[in-house]
Amino acid sequence: MITDALRFLLNVAFGMLVYTALLRFIMQWMRAPFRNPVGQAVTVLTDWAVKPLRKVLPGFGGYDWASLVAAWLLQLLWLAALTALSTPLSAMLSGATAGFIAAFAVVELIKAALWIVIVAVFVQALLSWVAPDGPLAGVLNALTFPLLMPIRRVIPPLGGALDLSPLIVIVVAQLALMLPVAWLEQSVAQLIR
Repeated sequence: MITDALRFLLNVAFGMLVYTALLRFIMQWMRAPFRNPVGQAVTVLTDWAVKPLRKVLPGFGGYDWASLVAAWLLQLLWLAALTALSTPLSAMLSGATAGFIAAFAVVELIKAALWIVIVAVFVQALLSWVAPDGPLAGVLNALTFPLLMPIRRVIPPLGGALDLSPLIVIVVAQLALMLPVAWLEQSVAQLIR
């Protein structure tokens, strides 16, 4: 019972930190504006981890590597903490377990990035009908338009109003989670056996 409660608390705390650090990387990569409630929250939640890493890993090639490494390190800590709840200490200290956790952290970040895409596209599509000029429009448009525009060129909105591109992006992201990412997850899991 206590283990379940600890696992829940770890999932909430680390989930929020990993997703916000990864979102910070994606927002900077896509040149999304940070002068909005989402950008400000992401900055406040991740500055403590990103700023010290920037001294060692400055931005390069237009990417904020410190944010991505922070997301990976937080994911690594998350998986290590969850593993520690169910694994003896001697097994935790083995090289195989450490390598598995490090590789699995990469797979989990790929899954998290796909979920960020799914949620951003869904919320952007929903808000485009309800509040197209709301405070989140800038950041959502910056995150989703690079994915939606190539599809819109091939499949324009039906009747000028019904845009299927968000649905297509969500379906492709879901398929990516089901096929290549699931295969990658199984491949990493087989390394530990």
